Amino acid sequence: MDNIMKYKGYWAEIKYSDKDECFCGKIEGLKNSLISFEGTTVKELKKDFKDAIDDYLKVCKQTNTDPEKQCKGSLNVRLGVDLHNKAKIKSIEKNISINELIKEAITLYLKMN
Repeated sequence: MDNIMKYKGYWAEIKYSDKDECFCGKIEGLKNSLISFEGTTVKELKKDFKDAIDDYLKVCKQTNTDPEKQCKGSLNVRLGVDLHNKAKIKSIEKNISINELIKEAITLYLKMN
């Protein structure tokens, strides 16, 4: 994952803008906040990325606001009828919830890749 930067529990995908001749990024998954950053060099990019997150956390602390998390821990997955039925049957066979089955499948997939 060469195009992902991580810092203090936040992550962003890095892109290059040929028009602006710079690297840029935005913290994804925040509903109420926009944290973006850029740099013409990797060093500048990393510094601006960290500074943007540090500034965001500082403002949250000053305003007594909880910082947003990128992922809440729950998501709505559309499987289609056939795959949903197969997953439900497998969860019954394993005597676990369909939610637990999906967590197991994702965990296994991430370990393999």
